[in-house]
Amino acid sequence: MHVLIDFLWVLLGLMLLYLGGEWLVKGARGISLKMGIAPLVVGLTVVAFGTSAPELLVSLQANFKGKGDMALGNVVGSNICNIALILGVGAIIRPMLVHPQILKREMPILLTISAVFLWLLRDNEIGQVEGLILFAGVITYTWFSLWQARRTPQTLARDALPDDKVEAAPAKREGRILYDVGFVLLGMAALVYGADRLVFGGSSIARIFGVSEATIALTVVAFGTSLPELATSVVAALRRQGAIIIGNVVGSCLFNILCVVGLTATVSPLTRTPALQDWDLWVMLALTVLLFPFLWRRGTLARGEGAFLLAVYASYVCYLVFRPISFENILRFLLR
Repeated sequence: MHVLIDFLWVLLGLMLLYLGGEWLVKGARGISLKMGIAPLVVGLTVVAFGTSAPELLVSLQANFKGKGDMALGNVVGSNICNIALILGVGAIIRPMLVHPQILKREMPILLTISAVFLWLLRDNEIGQVEGLILFAGVITYTWFSLWQARRTPQTLARDALPDDKVEAAPAKREGRILYDVGFVLLGMAALVYGADRLVFGGSSIARIFGVSEATIALTVVAFGTSLPELATSVVAALRRQGAIIIGNVVGSCLFNILCVVGLTATVSPLTRTPALQDWDLWVMLALTVLLFPFLWRRGTLARGEGAFLLAVYASYVCYLVFRPISFENILRFLLR
């Protein structure tokens, strides 16, 4: 009976995540048009912050309970999921052209921040001062991105990608911007609650198999808290909003390290145990490095590259999940 309830929570979470992604993309797109801000910048800031809210809530709650592995594993697993799964799915649905700003500014920043994150964990702990520095970084990055977007809106508009032309018609700035803000807030609320219910049900099911908290965080929790990005990206791909997809993924990865890790460690130091292995950290960094030539080579993330990213993610998750599962745990689940 308990297992059935857990599966129902998972289904409810999935439904709310789809609706939240639909509302968030609709509102964010409207705001970008009415305020003269490019969709890419909206994806890097407003959408990225909204879809990263579940990671922040889960990591804060886990750290308060003394579960540093779950807080850190959630961030590491979410970044792996963002790059390999979400960009992979988006590229398969519709190949995406890459905005020059992603290659010139955002990707170098993400590579640098990811390397700094691994360096900070060299002693298996991120202290409060280090967390405060990371959190100051996300405030600076967000302020600078919005300031630059408002300062040169026409230049950003001219750089808009071809797949954004479908809904790029001029919008009246005096239009119902509060209407769009309402959709963004409603979408964020649905995404946060939907992710919470999916993580709750999924984690309960995973524990029946005797999987460690670090592995749960890297797989079930990371996938669940990344579903807002996935839902948003699928909706954006169907609507030909390629700039929002890539901006959402890169921005979410930045927010996960700078905001989620930074704010969580500022409240209380984050400690890692051997259950969260160095190998998991290096997989995150390797995927970030691999993404750069994928985006740079033709200025497009094609379906073949998306399929490769999906294969990497599937292999990584299978390795994590099936390694610790024993026959006794499977039998216990079937007889429950």
